[in-house]
Amino acid sequence: MKLIVVDIQKGITDERLYDFEGFIKNVTNIIDAARQNNVEVIYVQHDDGPGSGFSIGDREFEIADQVAPKENEKIYFKTINSCFGNSDFVDYLKNSGEKDLMIVGLQTNFCIDATVKSAFERGYNVIVPQGTNSTFDNDYMDGETTYRYYNEMMWPKRFASCVSVDEAIKMICLKNL
Repeated sequence: MKLIVVDIQKGITDERLYDFEGFIKNVTNIIDAARQNNVEVIYVQHDDGPGSGFSIGDREFEIADQVAPKENEKIYFKTINSCFGNSDFVDYLKNSGEKDLMIVGLQTNFCIDATVKSAFERGYNVIVPQGTNSTFDNDYMDGETTYRYYNEMMWPKRFASCVSVDEAIKMICLKNL
């Protein structure tokens, strides 16, 4: 199993997110469990391009302090919603032979949705722990409704196993046996 931490970057990781404090708590619990059980944690950052304010070198682009990577953890950059838009990321996963991907991060309706579906289409077993992705209110739905739409209706039994944080941590621990 590999844990993929998507786009938890300073420019979008704040109280505007649906259930911000619960999201941070759940993600840090998952990351801690992965590290304690030798499950690789891989970070992916979204780059909107030079001059956007959300690109390499910009403060907003940096990974949020609450989930900062350890020195030896891999970090990939992407310029499209799906993490699978980065060929180095794709090759690394393919060469690892791992088929189980646990995906956490931001934003539910953009990069998490695109990554979940791209992983599924490539034959990965996708696991999304509850409360480990979030998003903002938009013109059509508030953040909670958007979160619930994907986590309770769109992904389960189609694209991913949506499990509790406790169940996800058990899955991580079992990978270490």
